[in-house]
Amino acid sequence: MSDKKRVAILVSGGGSNMVSLVDSMLNDADHPGQPCLVLSNNADAGGLTKAAARGVATAVVDHRPFGKDREAFEVELVKPLLEARADVVCLAGFMRVLTAGFVRQFEGRMLNIHPSLLPKYKGLHTHARALEAGDERHGCTVHEVTPLLDDGPILGQAEVPVLPDDTPDDLAARVLVQEHRLYPAVLARYLRGEHDILRLN
Repeated sequence: MSDKKRVAILVSGGGSNMVSLVDSMLNDADHPGQPCLVLSNNADAGGLTKAAARGVATAVVDHRPFGKDREAFEVELVKPLLEARADVVCLAGFMRVLTAGFVRQFEGRMLNIHPSLLPKYKGLHTHARALEAGDERHGCTVHEVTPLLDDGPILGQAEVPVLPDDTPDDLAARVLVQEHRLYPAVLARYLRGEHDILRLN
C-alpha cells in the first residue's frame, strides 16, 4: 500500500504546469506524491491528452451546461475528485473561479499557481499590469487556496527581471519557465509538511 499522497490536478488548457507536476512525481521514486487524476472543465483541453499519455486518469466536467450556476457545476466537479480519493488538489491553469463552498471542502490541501508576485496583481492580465507599473521584478507565486481570490498563504515565489523592451508575452514566457520550476518544488515540500516560503531566483 503506497503512503504517497494522492494529487489531483485541475486544468482548462494545455496544462504545461500540470505536466511539470506530473513528471516531477513520476520521475522521482522518493517524491511524496502521486498523480491520481487530471480533471478539466474543457473536453478539448490539451492537458487531458498529455495526462493520458503519462498514464494518469482523466475526467471532464463541462461548466457550460450549468450556465451561471457555479454551485451546480461544482457539485459535479467534486465527484471525480472524491472518487479519485484526492488528498491534495492543485489548480494549474484552471480558468473557473471556485466558490467558497467548494474551496472549504479542500481547505488546507488545495494549491494554486498565480503569475505575479502576490499580493501584487491578483486576478488577470498580470504581466501587462507589471509593465504598466514600471516594475523591475516580476514572477509567480504558489499559494494555498482560500475563498478569497489569489489570497491564501504564500508557499513559494520565483522572480524574473523585467527587461526594458519586454512585451506582456515576453514576460509571460519568462515567468512560465519559473512556474515550471517553482510549482513542483513547492508541492513536494508541501506534501512533506514544509509550509515555509520557498524563494527561487
